[in-house]
Amino acid sequence: MAELLLEVFSEEIPARMQRRAAEDLRNGVLKRLSDAGLDHGEAQAHATPRRLALCIRGLPEAQPDTEEERRGPRVGAPEAAIAGFLKANGLASIAEAEQRDTGKGVFYFAVFRRAGRPTREVLAELLPQALSALPWPKSMLWGAHELRWVRPLHALLCLFDGEEVPFRFGHLTAGGETRGHRFLAPEPFCPSSFEDYRRGLEQRFVLLDAEARKARIMDGLGRLAAEHGLSLNEDAALLEEVAGLVEWPVPMVGRIDPDFMDVPREVLVTSMRSHQKYFSLNGADGKLAPRFALVANMVAEDGGARIVAGNEKVLRARLSDAKFFWDQDRRVRLEDRVARLEDIVFHERLGTMAEKVRRIEELARRIATAVPGADAEEAARAALLAKADLVSGMVGEFPELQGIMGGYYARHDGEGDAVAQAVAEHYAPQGPSDRCPDMPLSICVALADKIDTLVAFFSIGERPTGSKDPFALRRAALGVIRLVVENGLRIDLARIMRAHRVSADAASDPTADLLDFFADRLKVHLREQGTRHDLITAVFALAADGDLVRVLARVRSLQALLASEDGANLLTAYRRAANILRIEEKKDGARHAEMPDPLLLQAPEEQALFDALNEAAGRSEAALAHEEFATACQALAGLRHPVDAFFDRVTVNADDPALRANRLRLLSRIRASLDRVADFSRIEG
Repeated sequence: MAELLLEVFSEEIPARMQRRAAEDLRNGVLKRLSDAGLDHGEAQAHATPRRLALCIRGLPEAQPDTEEERRGPRVGAPEAAIAGFLKANGLASIAEAEQRDTGKGVFYFAVFRRAGRPTREVLAELLPQALSALPWPKSMLWGAHELRWVRPLHALLCLFDGEEVPFRFGHLTAGGETRGHRFLAPEPFCPSSFEDYRRGLEQRFVLLDAEARKARIMDGLGRLAAEHGLSLNEDAALLEEVAGLVEWPVPMVGRIDPDFMDVPREVLVTSMRSHQKYFSLNGADGKLAPRFALVANMVAEDGGARIVAGNEKVLRARLSDAKFFWDQDRRVRLEDRVARLEDIVFHERLGTMAEKVRRIEELARRIATAVPGADAEEAARAALLAKADLVSGMVGEFPELQGIMGGYYARHDGEGDAVAQAVAEHYAPQGPSDRCPDMPLSICVALADKIDTLVAFFSIGERPTGSKDPFALRRAALGVIRLVVENGLRIDLARIMRAHRVSADAASDPTADLLDFFADRLKVHLREQGTRHDLITAVFALAADGDLVRVLARVRSLQALLASEDGANLLTAYRRAANILRIEEKKDGARHAEMPDPLLLQAPEEQALFDALNEAAGRSEAALAHEEFATACQALAGLRHPVDAFFDRVTVNADDPALRANRLRLLSRIRASLDRVADFSRIEG
């Protein structure tokens, strides 16, 4: 068994594309190997800023031999049939065919035996195909070459069993050379295997494995931070990006000019992170320290002093811009910026951002009545100011700080802390790991913003389809769910959405569709907690008001019921009753929803079931009225034995029509009693 080593050597590949490109290359080659009948062992793909590398072990030296046979006419068939068979299969005479007795007669067979091709030949054909099919998000042309690639290509390395596979790809021919670090070891070298290649790169200042680069970065940054009595603000996304910018990470620490330390922490961190890819550091007090950490791609003779000095100079210019915006923005009151929102289009069919703000104001005032501790007028005030920082210089430079800067400017203008906090937090939560606001005004404005967005886009038919969600409506719905559930809000979402009008262009009331949308998002939200999606569907069928807290309480109680033996058997009995009713009601052309007549109860099991249903219905109704869903489910669980006994010993379709109808009413009572807790017909399994 042999090893394949492939390297594509280029100019710097964007960090965000590297990991996906390596996996796409791996999957593309493996698929083509499978199509060619070539088995393989372990396959690993790697990416650095200047190369994609693939190693596949356990490849055979050649394809397996194949045999294909095609049955022809029966021996003794007419000459025309035999001639057609010979022509269709490229046979010169019938003597080239084999005769076989199939048990149904003797037939001619054309048998084609093909020897497997050497793997080296197959690779020379399939590797250019795999490279051509690599789906780069963006690609480019350069020079006079017709080949499109993410960045200009310099060389190809391809070894099979240690020997070169010289295939052509664009203007390049694969060979056996590669190079190390651009500056520290630019001379070519010729590896003999993947391990020799990996080791040779490391000797030439290239760490091939991205995880190894990340580990070296974290170890180095942590050590340097500790030496200065500081701690690193860990940032997984930034670490991933930086590991894609360097082949030989060398962490260093620089200083931030003290003149900039009065600028908000978020501004400093964002400027360093977004523009310069620097890590921020905290002091012993947990506050942002006047230091930053950078990762160079160079071993410097002076220990990095010139590199640090150069980065400090660049950062000084960046932070000068940020400080300018900070100082300038505070000269204009946030409230005075609101009028300029008329110049920002929210959506061509939904008006301007100023119109959205007016809708959020009214909605926040209405939501405040359902949020304990919230003042309606303060909620409306926070909603009025929430979007005003969109026209500030700072947010123009750093869009990711919208809301956060509004909170700072609101405090500067003398707004109350609760109002300023609501402005700062109204976009949250923006994802499953984002902190969920828990202060009353923050909850009101965050809910108002998200509900307005959902109602607005659903009203004009702009809804997520498949993987496409250009207006982030799934994220907005998940945000609403978290705000309601994590804060235990008893809020009638259906009433709020139904009363919220956003556009004269709206075709219809989207509330029903939005409740279904929330049910789908709730399934996603609760999946990791082991909550069954069908139970959410079953409970949501009764949630006319969209009270998510009540929905979840019902779901948990229902899940506990069905996890018990009584509950599982009760579900089986429900289905049996529902199936009989469906068939018989269709046959009768009428529903049997009336109360059973006690005088027509003959068998002891009928009477026992009737009594159990009356008791369970009374107990469950009382429990449901007080939202004691666990008690309601326990009451229903008591039906299990009388229901089992009824089905074991009573014939529903009795000859006596009156008796039959009464027994169907008993089944209808079973169905109705269970459906008061959830729509059991939607429960699976």
